[in-house]
Amino acid sequence: MKIELVEGDITACKVDAVVNAANTHLWMGAGVAGAIKRVGGDEIEAEAIRLGPIFVGEVAITGAGKLWARHVIHAAVMGQDLIPTAEAIRMCTRHALSAADGLQLESMAFPALGTGVGGFALDLCARIMGEEVHRFEGRHLKRILFVLYGQTAFRAFQAAMQEEGT
Repeated sequence: MKIELVEGDITACKVDAVVNAANTHLWMGAGVAGAIKRVGGDEIEAEAIRLGPIFVGEVAITGAGKLWARHVIHAAVMGQDLIPTAEAIRMCTRHALSAADGLQLESMAFPALGTGVGGFALDLCARIMGEEVHRFEGRHLKRILFVLYGQTAFRAFQAAMQEEGT
C-alpha cells in the first residue's frame, strides 16, 4: 500500500473516497466538512443526515455529489461538544480504512482528523493516524493520501511518517 502526503485541498483529490472529519449528527458546517459540502453539493449532507446520528468513532458512507471521488466516508471524530479524543481519531481512522476496503476501493484521502474545528494537536493526530494506516491489512486499498491543509500540518505528518519508516 502506497502512502502519500499532499499539501492541498481534499475536495480536488482524484481518489475513490474522501474522508470527512464529522460530528455524530453528520451535519456539515465548517472545516473539511464545509469544504466537501461547498464543492460536492448539499446532497452529501442530506444523505449523511439520513444515516445519522452515529456514535463517536463510527463512520457513515455517502455518495460524493460533484466531487471527483465516488464516496465520502464521514468519520465521527467528535460529538456535539466538538472535542475529539485520541481514541476517537484512532477508531475513525481504523473504521474508515475498513469501510473503504469493504467497498473494494483502491484509493482514499484522509484529512488530519479533529485538528481543524476540534483543535486536536497535529503531531499527536499524525502519529495516531500513521500507526493505524501502517497496521491496516486490507485486501483492496492500494493508495492512501493524507491531504493536509498548510505547511504546519504537512510537516507534522511528514515527521510522523518518518518515525513509522514510510
